[in-house]
Amino acid sequence: MHLFFNASAASAGSGLTYVRNIAPALARRSDLQATFLLQPDLRSEMGRWPNIAFEEAADGGSAGRRFLWEQREVPRLVRERKADVLVSAGNFAIRKSPVPQILLSGNSLYTSRDFRRDLRERGEYALWLDNGIKSFFAARSVRWADVTVAPSEAFAGELRRWTRSHSVVAIHHGFDPKVFFSDQSQLPESVRSGLAASEGSLRILFVSHYNYFRNFETLFRGLKKIREAMPERNPKLLLTTRMVSGENPGAFHAERAAALVQELGLTEHIVQLGTVPYLELQKLYRACDVYVTPSYAETFAHPLVEAMACGVPIVASEIEAHREVAGDAAVYFPCFSGEVLATRVQEVAGSAALAQTLSSNGLQRSAEFSWEKHVEKLVRLARTFLPT
Repeated sequence: MHLFFNASAASAGSGLTYVRNIAPALARRSDLQATFLLQPDLRSEMGRWPNIAFEEAADGGSAGRRFLWEQREVPRLVRERKADVLVSAGNFAIRKSPVPQILLSGNSLYTSRDFRRDLRERGEYALWLDNGIKSFFAARSVRWADVTVAPSEAFAGELRRWTRSHSVVAIHHGFDPKVFFSDQSQLPESVRSGLAASEGSLRILFVSHYNYFRNFETLFRGLKKIREAMPERNPKLLLTTRMVSGENPGAFHAERAAALVQELGLTEHIVQLGTVPYLELQKLYRACDVYVTPSYAETFAHPLVEAMACGVPIVASEIEAHREVAGDAAVYFPCFSGEVLATRVQEVAGSAALAQTLSSNGLQRSAEFSWEKHVEKLVRLARTFLPT
C-alpha cells in the first residue's frame, strides 16, 4: 500500500510534532510506502528511508494561496506517485481526490465558541473573519473526505456535532520516549540561566508559544494568587515563549498579556525562556515542580503526555481533551478561573502525597500513548479502502 501524506501545512506546534514522529514510525514498516508533501525547511530535517519519499510544497504565500495550490497540485502528485490513499494532514481536504482520502483534523479553533468570543472581545475582527472563513472550509473538508480522524474522542465528538457527520473516528496521537529522552547534552546557556534565576523557587511550567487560546492571562492572574498564598515558596512561572508578538508564530498580539504581567507586578516572577528545542524539553520538565495548562481549546495537548512521561504533576483546565489525555494524572480547574487554578497549584505543591500520586499516575498513563499504535490504527483504516 502506498500512502500519500499532504503535510504542506505543518509549520508549527502539533503539526510539526506529528510529522516528525509519524515519518520515522512509517519508515519502520516494511509493508507499505509513503510519500510526504512538506515545506522545504521541514523536508531538510527528515532522514532518508528506503520506503519514504518526499515532495516539496510551494514555499511561502498566504493560507488561501496554499489551499488553492493544494487543490490543484496534490491530485496531480497523488496520481504521479500512484498512491492508493491520500492522507490530508492539515485540517483541510482535497475536494476532488483521485483516491480515497483520510482527513486528519486537529484544530479546535474552528469549532471553539470561546475562541470566537475571545477574538471579538479583543477587537481582533480580521482574525475573527479569517477564522470564520477557515472554519467554513474545515467543515466542508469533513464532508469531502471519506473519513476524518481526530486525535481524541473529545474532539471527534465535537466534529460530529459541528458537521453532523458520522464519518469521524478518534485515533490518539502518540509519544516516543526513546526520541524524547535521547538527548543527554546540557541545556542551552539561555535556558540554564533562566533556571538558575528560579533556583530554590516553586517552579511552575507552561510549554507553549504565545497565542490567545492557551489563555495566558488566566495563568498570570492565577500566579498572582499563588504568590500571595505561598510567599515562602517564592513561586515562579517558566514559559517557553516571550511576550513579544514577532517572536511567536501566527498573528497573535502579545502586548496586552505583557502589559498584564507588569500590571500584576509579576515581571520578576515570570521567566520567559523563549523557544526550547523539542529534544531538550525533557530536562526542563524535570527541573520543574508543577506543570500547568490553562488552555480553553485543545484537540490532544502533547505537552501533557510529555509532562506525564517526566513524572511532573499536572494542573489543567477542565476541558474534555485534557481529561481524556491526562485522566487521574492531573487535577483540574475551570478554564477562566485564576482563583481555582491557584488553589489547585497550592494543593499539589502543599501535599507531597498528592504530587507523588499524580506523578506515578502520569508515568503509567504516558506509556499508553504510542506512535506505533497510532500508525497501526491509521494503516488499518487506510486498508479498508483497498480492494479485497
